[in-house]
Amino acid sequence: MADASFKDVPEIFEIEVGESLTARTECLSTFRELGPPDLCHVVKSTSRAGQRDTASYHYVSGVDASSSASLAAYINSLTYAIEDDAGWFTKGSGWKVRNGCYCCFNAFSRVDVRVDVKIPGGVHAYVVDLRGDRHEATPEIWQETYLSALLRAILYADDPSYWLEAYRKLDPITTPEGELRFLQAAEALFHKGWQVGSDPEIQVATVVSNHLTNAIMKYFGDSGRYNHPANLFEKLSAKEPEVSSLLAKAYIGMNEEVKAVQIMAAAMKQTPQSYTLLHVQSDFLRSKGNFDWALKLARQAVNCAPSEFVTWEKLTELYIELAQYDSALLTLNSCPMFTYNGRDAHRNLPAARIHLPPKGQIVDILPIRTKTEDDEADPALLRLPAPGLRGTWARAYTLLTRLVAKIGWDELLKTRSAVFVMEEEYRMQKAQTENIASSSSTAIHEDGSATLEGHMSNLSTKDADDNASTKGVRSATHSPNPSQVNGLDMPNGIPTIRISTESQRETKPEDVDEPQANGVHDAAESSTHAATSSLEKPIQAAAGEGNDETSGPSPSQSEAFSFSNKRLCERWLDNLFMVLYEDLRVWTIFRAEVAHFKTQHVAYRKTGMEWEILGELGLRLQHKEEAKEAFQRCLDSTRYSAKPWIKLLDTYAEEGDIQRTLQVAIRVAAYQYGEYTEMTYPTQITRCLFKLGQIHGHEKIRYTLLSMGLPDPVLKIMEGYLAYGTTFKVEGYNF
Repeated sequence: MADASFKDVPEIFEIEVGESLTARTECLSTFRELGPPDLCHVVKSTSRAGQRDTASYHYVSGVDASSSASLAAYINSLTYAIEDDAGWFTKGSGWKVRNGCYCCFNAFSRVDVRVDVKIPGGVHAYVVDLRGDRHEATPEIWQETYLSALLRAILYADDPSYWLEAYRKLDPITTPEGELRFLQAAEALFHKGWQVGSDPEIQVATVVSNHLTNAIMKYFGDSGRYNHPANLFEKLSAKEPEVSSLLAKAYIGMNEEVKAVQIMAAAMKQTPQSYTLLHVQSDFLRSKGNFDWALKLARQAVNCAPSEFVTWEKLTELYIELAQYDSALLTLNSCPMFTYNGRDAHRNLPAARIHLPPKGQIVDILPIRTKTEDDEADPALLRLPAPGLRGTWARAYTLLTRLVAKIGWDELLKTRSAVFVMEEEYRMQKAQTENIASSSSTAIHEDGSATLEGHMSNLSTKDADDNASTKGVRSATHSPNPSQVNGLDMPNGIPTIRISTESQRETKPEDVDEPQANGVHDAAESSTHAATSSLEKPIQAAAGEGNDETSGPSPSQSEAFSFSNKRLCERWLDNLFMVLYEDLRVWTIFRAEVAHFKTQHVAYRKTGMEWEILGELGLRLQHKEEAKEAFQRCLDSTRYSAKPWIKLLDTYAEEGDIQRTLQVAIRVAAYQYGEYTEMTYPTQITRCLFKLGQIHGHEKIRYTLLSMGLPDPVLKIMEGYLAYGTTFKVEGYNF
C-alpha cells in the first residue's frame, strides 16, 4: 500500500497538500444557511527516506464542537486507526498522523472555526471570516459553533437528497446530559435562530420558522418526547408570544389537548396576526373533523402572510378536503413560488484516490456494488420530469396529484377549463377586442382624445384586479408574485416543457412510447394504446405571468385581458399539468400491461431500476398499494439501491408489521453503515422502531430480533437502536 489509510474512516486523498482547506476558505462566502458538514483534514508522514507526506480529508457530522479540546480529541482518535503497510491497525512504526485541521462552520456568525493539531505538539484554535482573515475564538463563538454542528447533524441525518463522498455521520447526542446541553444552548441562542435560515418553502425565516426550531421538533418529535421542547417553549413564550404556536404543538404531541387549546386562545389575544399560530389551530380542527372552521383560519393565515407559500398550500389542502376543487385549483394557482436553494456543500475537487473501507459483516447481506442489467431502464421512464422537482415546485405538484387522485384526470381538466382561460379562448377574445378597438378608432375626433392606446389602458385599469396571483381567493389580500421577482427560471426547480400549438389534439398511438417489457406482442400493444388514447392531453392555458415569451402572451397582453369568471393560469402551473400528464401516461401504460399479462398468465418482468422508478411514480400519484408492489418486485433484482428498502420501511411501520419492518430495517441499516452512517438517532430506522414500540413495546421488538437468528455483529447494531430508547426513556421502552 503506497499511502496509509484509516481502517473504518473514508478518505479522499489530495493531489496537492492542503487544497481542500484552500477551497473551503474560498467557498465560505457561498454558504447561505447551515453550512456544509465539518471537514477533517489530516497529513500523514513516515520515517522512511524519500517518502513524501500524504494528505487526505473526509466530511463528518456529530462530533462535539463545544471546544477546541473536543475537536482535537477527534483528530487524535484517528491516529489509532491507521493501517500501515503491514496491515496493522495501530500507531505502528510506519505511517503516522503528523498534523490535522478540523473545520466547523458557525451558521450564526457566518465564520469558520478551525482547530489545528500538531502531533506531537499543541492545539491552536482560530476563526476564519468570509474574507479569509483570522480572528480569536471567543466563548460566544464556541457556543454558536456547538449548536450549528448539532443542527447539521440532526437535519442532515436522513436527508435523502443530501449525499457526499466520504461523509461520516456519528451520533450527535449520546447521553441525557448531552441532551440537556443541547436544550440550554438552544434556549440561549433561540432568538438568533432566524439567522441560520429555514426550509426552502419558507420565504422569510422567523423566530418560530427556522432550522433551529425544525431541529428541536424533529429530534424530540421522532421519539415522541414532546415534554422537553414543551418545557423549553414554556420559558421562551413568556418573552416571545409567537412561540406559543410551538408550545401548543408540543402539548398536542403530548396528548394534552386541553392545555394546548388554552395556550392557543391566550396567544391569539396577543398575536392575532401570527400565521404559524393560525396553522396550529387549523391543523387541530382538521384532526377533529371540523373543516369549515379550519378553512376560516387558513384564509386568515393567507391574509396575514400572503407572500408565504405554506399559507396558500394549507388553504389548498382544505379546499381539497372540502371537495371545493375549483377553489383549490385557483388557490394553487395563487401560490408564490420561490427559487430552490439546496443544502450547502463543498466544492468537488479532483482526487488522487478515494479510500472507502468496508464496514464489517452487516454489509455482506447487500448485493455487489457493480453495474448490472438491473441498473438499466426504459428511456421513457428515465425522462420523466417529476423527480427533478424541488422545493415549492415539488410541494405544489403534490397538491396537484392529490387533486387528480380525488376527482380523476378528466374531471381535473374540466375544472381547469372552467376556472382558467384557455389559449383558444384568449385568442378569440383578443381578436374580438381588437375588432371593437379598430371599429371605434374610425370615430376618432379631431382632437385625438380617443385612441386605441387609451382604450386598452382603460380596459387594463378596469381589470387590474383580475390577475391570477391576487384573485385566487377573493377574501385574500393582494399577494406579490415572488416568482416574477426570481425570474421563475425553470432549471431552479421545475423543468421547462414547451407545448406546441398542436397540443390540443388527442394523443395518437404513434405518440406513445412503445412498451419495452418482454417483447410485448400486438395484443399488449393495442391494450396500452387504447389505455393511453383515453387519457386526454391537456390543452394549453393562456399564460399568466411567465418568462417564456414563445409559449404565451406577454404580461402587457395578459393585463389587458380578463374574463369576469375566469383567471389566467400561471405558466409554472401550466407546466406542472404537463408534468402530471407525463406521469399519468406512463402509469396508464404500466397498469394496462400488468392487467394484460395477468389475463394471459404470463410473467411480467422489468429491471430493478424500472421497478424502482415505477414505485416512486406510484407514490407520487397516490397509488400506495401499487407502489408497494413495485418496490417489492424491485427487491428481487441484483440492483444496489437503498431506495426501495427505505420506502418499504415506512410502509411496513405504518401497517404495524413487526417482522417485515425488522427485516427491512436490517437492510436499511446495512446500506447506511456501508455509507458510513454510524448514528442511531435521529434516523428513519429509530423513528419506525419507536412507532412500533408505542404499540407493541420495545421488549417484543427485542425478542423478535433474537428469534431471527442474526449474526452477533448485526444483532448488536440493531439492538443499538433500541438501546437509545432505553437510555432516553422513549415511550414503550419498559414494556
